[in-house]
Amino acid sequence: MTVREQYEITELGILSSYACTSVNEKMTQREKYEEKCPYRTDFQRDRDRILHCNSFRRLKRKTQVFLSPVGDHYRTRLTHTLEVSQIARTIARGMRLNEDLTEAIALGHDLGHSPFGHCGEKVLNEICPHGFKHYEQSLRVAEYIEKKGEGLNLTYAVRNGIVCHTNMVADTKEGNIVRLADTIAYINHDIEDSIRAGILSNSDLPSECVRILGDTKTKRITTLIASVIDHGAYEIDFSPKIRKAHDDLKKFMFDRVYTNPAAKVEEGKAELLIRKLYDYFISDIKKLPGEYQQIAKKYDADRAVCDYISGMSDGYAVDLYTELFVPKFWK
Repeated sequence: MTVREQYEITELGILSSYACTSVNEKMTQREKYEEKCPYRTDFQRDRDRILHCNSFRRLKRKTQVFLSPVGDHYRTRLTHTLEVSQIARTIARGMRLNEDLTEAIALGHDLGHSPFGHCGEKVLNEICPHGFKHYEQSLRVAEYIEKKGEGLNLTYAVRNGIVCHTNMVADTKEGNIVRLADTIAYINHDIEDSIRAGILSNSDLPSECVRILGDTKTKRITTLIASVIDHGAYEIDFSPKIRKAHDDLKKFMFDRVYTNPAAKVEEGKAELLIRKLYDYFISDIKKLPGEYQQIAKKYDADRAVCDYISGMSDGYAVDLYTELFVPKFWK
């Protein structure tokens, strides 16, 4: 018996009946057949593939809320992803669900996020005829773009969890955990970053939300995690009282931070940059790297240009724009 087979038997003995186990044939199905790994379950293998892929590494230079902030402690898309993973794993463990599957989905959920955060997502959605949603692009990255068009060949359960992480119900309890972990993470770490940036103070937070959820980031996250675990695995959600406090706090953040001109002062420049790059490459797809020219042949020019730009980090997009459109001084 292999190490993997022993672990699969252990899962069957300790996980909840609601869990998606590693022997579930439908959920572990891949688009291209592969021999099983003797040491890792299919979901452990997916987690490792995501962790080692190029798109995951680029998240360290992609915006979370504040565009390319100066300071070591502001979140980036990568640190957000790691916090989502930690929260999701804690919930999965507390509910005896599949922690490996949960972690794989969490690590992959933002692989397709555009540069400059939701500002970049918004402008790409406007100018690309195919539209652009980061959760759909994350699935596209995993299925097709990574490994120069080969994709990561992930299991069905991980792919489904990735594409459903924003506003859809996933086919597994683990996928629905990640959907909640995502919002738990970003609301609370964005509060902390906003206070650090001087946009908010602790006294600005809605008093009823603070009373119910807690007056620190740690207390709020603990309350939210506990509510999901205590609510039970039949329906992955908060209790009604905690749900209302969570939703009220989320609305407060949209009103005070996510649409705050102080936090968004540079977004007009970012939008202009993306539009300019898009026009430049759509005018001549031969200017695209070879792998994206192949995408243009298989799909069309807009699909290829959108794939290329959405994969850029903030810094790479700015450097490329500077190289193409900002005159160099003669030396």
